[in-house]
Amino acid sequence: MKRIHIVAGGPSMSLPSLYKKSKDEIWIGVDGGVEHLVEFEIEPDYAIGDFDSISVRTKRNVRVSSYKQFPSEKDETDLELALTFAIEKSPEEIIIYGATGGRLDHEMINLQLLKKGIKNSVNIYIVDNKNRITVKKPGSYDIFRSNYKYISFLSMFEYVEDLTLQGFKYPLTKTKLKYGSSLCISNELIVNRGTYSFSFGILIVVESID
Repeated sequence: MKRIHIVAGGPSMSLPSLYKKSKDEIWIGVDGGVEHLVEFEIEPDYAIGDFDSISVRTKRNVRVSSYKQFPSEKDETDLELALTFAIEKSPEEIIIYGATGGRLDHEMINLQLLKKGIKNSVNIYIVDNKNRITVKKPGSYDIFRSNYKYISFLSMFEYVEDLTLQGFKYPLTKTKLKYGSSLCISNELIVNRGTYSFSFGILIVVESID
């Protein structure tokens, strides 16, 4: 499976441990995220951004196959530019780190950027040291018990229709989940494999460690 990792410049305290599992993986450093990759001794394949948060020494010493520099004043954030670049490479999965724990405005738009995965048929996740977040279009999905104890579901827009949860501590059957509702916060799997399904809307799925 072709996987692309994008490391943004969020606070290092919010990052999980990063390591390269396969030589086929692609690692992209986004502005200050290049510094994070250096700390984890991962050589980035690409560096993208305006680089206003990266030291001259790091930029000089990191050998990447392609630096893509943009002006500080632009219509997209560095992470959105990097995500667009990654999607063009047609991966099956994109994992974003360093997208949470910093400025709230950036964190909010980073969560909304997950919707690009639906439009482009690619699984996109935001991962930090306590959470894994993704969004889903209508359908039925399996979810497996893991280190993430809690699983929460939220509506990205006005509502999600016919939400059904099976194998959960708090099951649901064809329930309308409205935007802003806390009905589906902190659920838990009681079996090794559960399922969730819905017929309308965009569903945010948050898996969390206590």
